[in-house]
Amino acid sequence: MKADTRALAAKALADIALRGASLREAMERHASKLGDPRDRALLMALLSDGARWWPRFDAALDRLLERPLRRKEPAVHALLVLGLVQLEVLELADYAAVAATVEATRALQRPQLAGLVNAVLRRWQRERVTHLAVLDTQPETRHAHPRWLAEAITRDWPAQAEAVLAANNREPPLMLRANRRRTTREALIERLHADGQTAEAHAWLADAIVLPHSTDVTRLPGFAEGLFAVQDGAAQVAADLAEVHDGQRVLDACAAPGGKACHLLERADLALTALEFDAPRAERIRQNLMRLRLDAKIVVGDAGAPEGWWKGQPFERILIDAPCSASGVLRRRPDVRLHRRADDIPALVAQQRRILAALWPLLAPGGRLLYVTCSLLRAENEGVVAPFLATHAEAQAVPFTLPAGQPAAVGWQILPGEGDLDGMYYALLQKRG
Repeated sequence: MKADTRALAAKALADIALRGASLREAMERHASKLGDPRDRALLMALLSDGARWWPRFDAALDRLLERPLRRKEPAVHALLVLGLVQLEVLELADYAAVAATVEATRALQRPQLAGLVNAVLRRWQRERVTHLAVLDTQPETRHAHPRWLAEAITRDWPAQAEAVLAANNREPPLMLRANRRRTTREALIERLHADGQTAEAHAWLADAIVLPHSTDVTRLPGFAEGLFAVQDGAAQVAADLAEVHDGQRVLDACAAPGGKACHLLERADLALTALEFDAPRAERIRQNLMRLRLDAKIVVGDAGAPEGWWKGQPFERILIDAPCSASGVLRRRPDVRLHRRADDIPALVAQQRRILAALWPLLAPGGRLLYVTCSLLRAENEGVVAPFLATHAEAQAVPFTLPAGQPAAVGWQILPGEGDLDGMYYALLQKRG
């Protein structure tokens, strides 16, 4: 019997929004039950937009239901959110969206609730203008962000806040990184065009290829051969700033899943150590290295406690892709807005400071350390680097500019959507010889 895509999406979305599962994990677990690529694409669209717009339409259901369903019937509650997403975001035909959602109630083995689901969606259609006006009065429901995050973005970036909040709710383009060890960007674009894909070279990133929409990348020509990796352009900036050269010893700390490490190895012949605290995530580094035909030393260890893994030989380059709030990548990882909490930030800042202080002594005189986060919160970025510089006389910030973004108090910040990139922060530090 063919699986009902909307029913699967409802179960997965309930896991994501109500039980803390990641979108990637939920997608991997449920997509295998669907044989048709079109059904898998619909599942991904439903989960992405369901997570992205959950704060808005979850609140809408409080106005549409006399008794909440979240606890007693979480999958049906998630299905109702998806019904509203289909009507308001995916803009599917009204009759088809409603009928398919009601049918999914039966696939969830809750036929007794089919009438309720139908009534709620029909009521929304009749009263949508009124409900939308109420939802738009509050920032957390207007922009589908938790209140604390909307307020933090507005506090840190008052002039850009509205643009950032809006950018977080737009589907990002798919960006590939051509593996220059195995092909050229031009040759890869030709293969993509021959496959019927719309693809073009990024305007200023040397290895980046832009596709307008997400797709199953494993089916793209060259994937199995390791000709490319999926990596947003903002993350590809790191290899440019690191300026690696043949023969250098390089440490990529907090390296999983290995995108930046692989990019550095594609640029030069390096003695690269990829450090990761979590063993299962370290396995993802190994898998990516193997597919791209690259080689690095993978170490499982704590970046904040190098005495457990460092052998005493300094590195010419250190990349710290610091654990952070991921507040800059909500458009690509919409589930982050459902899982991150305001009280996570102080603990993350403490960890970032611990890692930076612990790894700085491992840098050779004259070497450079690149501190990166996918956060747009100042506390995690210049709030970490500026105090470090103030207490380390041998550390100096290396100035640079990028075609997108703006200078921060120390370093450079790209905000979500600027240059159609994810939000990312970079600070480049050099150790005086």
